Amino acid sequence: MSDGRRPSTQDARLEGVFCGPLNELHQRAVRPGALPALVRALELRVFLALAEAEVVRVRDRVHAAMAPDAELDSLSSDALRFDAEWLEAALAARSSYRTALDKLLAAMPAPAVRPLAAPTTVRPTVASSSLPPAPAGAGGGAAVRRG
Repeated sequence: MSDGRRPSTQDARLEGVFCGPLNELHQRAVRPGALPALVRALELRVFLALAEAEVVRVRDRVHAAMAPDAELDSLSSDALRFDAEWLEAALAARSSYRTALDKLLAAMPAPAVRPLAAPTTVRPTVASSSLPPAPAGAGGGAAVRRG
């Protein structure tokens, strides 16, 4: 499994926010005109997935070392201290990536406001008979020359 397809705890959230399954989101992100927020969110997701995989790897290593049937002769306080430091670093990275992803998603406009395509301009038309008469000397909107 490539790092870009490694699962993360935020996959379902990203699928909901960007309205599509993760594979489709990856395809949309590489197309011309992709939403910058989608591209950034998927980049953060890759880092998050790697950090989470590292947390799991260290957790499992510590659990194996501390298992009731583990050999006492193989238990090393230095190795456990190193694993604790490694776990602390991996958890800090995970927290940072989640915070960055939260901030990115919070900065996005609401789904109803978010444009899906190029916005079109609609200009209302007004019948000339419904406009009030222009005040005397209004100049009809002519530019004023400054000297």
